[in-house]
Amino acid sequence: MTDHGLDVTGRGIVSSLGQSVEAFTAAIFAGRSAIGDITDLGFGLRFTKGAPIRDFDPAAHFDDRNLSMLDRFSQFAAVAARQAWAEAGIAAGDVDPTRIAVVVGTANAGIDVLDDGFRRLFKLGSRIQPLTIPQTMGSAPASRIAREIGARGPVFGVTSACASAAHAMIVGAGLIRGGLVDVAVVGGTDSCYSEGYLKAWDALRVVSPDTCRPFSTGRRGLIVGEGSAMVVLERSGRAAARGGRAVARFLGGGMSSDAGELVAPDPAGMAAAMANALRDAGLDPAAIDYVNAHGTGTAANDKSEAAAMIEVFGNRASHVPVSSTKSMVGHAMGASGAIEAIATLAALEHGVVPPTLGFLGPDPDIPLDPVADGARTLPVGLAMSNSFAFGGLNVSLVFGRADG
Repeated sequence: MTDHGLDVTGRGIVSSLGQSVEAFTAAIFAGRSAIGDITDLGFGLRFTKGAPIRDFDPAAHFDDRNLSMLDRFSQFAAVAARQAWAEAGIAAGDVDPTRIAVVVGTANAGIDVLDDGFRRLFKLGSRIQPLTIPQTMGSAPASRIAREIGARGPVFGVTSACASAAHAMIVGAGLIRGGLVDVAVVGGTDSCYSEGYLKAWDALRVVSPDTCRPFSTGRRGLIVGEGSAMVVLERSGRAAARGGRAVARFLGGGMSSDAGELVAPDPAGMAAAMANALRDAGLDPAAIDYVNAHGTGTAANDKSEAAAMIEVFGNRASHVPVSSTKSMVGHAMGASGAIEAIATLAALEHGVVPPTLGFLGPDPDIPLDPVADGARTLPVGLAMSNSFAFGGLNVSLVFGRADG
């Protein structure tokens, strides 16, 4: 196995199933779902189920002055990054600030502030708020995190729809591997519960009317979620030198583009990303113990992802435990890859594979093991996390145990 020398030393998350790694981990292992009725939002949608974060209190994390400069997606990101930085235990003087990077993925940017601005302009005939532009920038979360931790190295945003967070992780890892930085805070964030945005998903007609049932017969679409997750990556040995510890290893990442249809997934592109990730990590497919799937619960995506796994894993595909975190927290768009990475790291740390909820029965076109019978205790030494986005943008990440 090729050792690229990257440790995961910090994790943070804001999700509809908990606003800490501990709460989120307990919830996914228990098989709890955040998917519920959203008709109280009053948006008049055809779909009535969703997974919004209802208990996030911005005032508990930011004063009034800072809140006036932060859209909700930046708030999520900053809180998740604070958790990750705290777990990493990096103190002032531990690292040159010019060698700290922040790379944050997002699919939608500051859509809450933008939606409110359009409402003010077109419905109420009033002015748009003065700070709308800096609040809605796709790089706003990265800038906020950099300010909080004092990062003076490369700081920017990445946008590639549902693959944004996973792309951000590979970019951050590349900055370390390339010798440009020593530490990178990477992840993704999206706030998805504005009226205009949900109306757009309603028009696309891929949202499930009941719940998210990845890989199952009778699956009817995705569920819209939201949130943020961040991890701290460091060059190997840095944490130990300052008395810290690694919680996992980032072993490799693979990317590909279908160069095809905007909304039609291509199994070949998905398989290429997985194969590239394994190649980057120096691993044979037989080494992977668990896959956290993209698993949206749509007819096309799940079938395509299964076909890609069969191409990569061969006859072993039906024996590799595969679960979809989206069955619990919905699809958090640009944050999904980071949230699912946190779930993957939990499986490595605790030796427990989270379940796939909503399973009604096997689809003959999807001969996988979807862990549909509840969380499964088994040794997980090496795991893969997949993110496959509209536009044919594919990313796979490979993680290993810290002691592996």
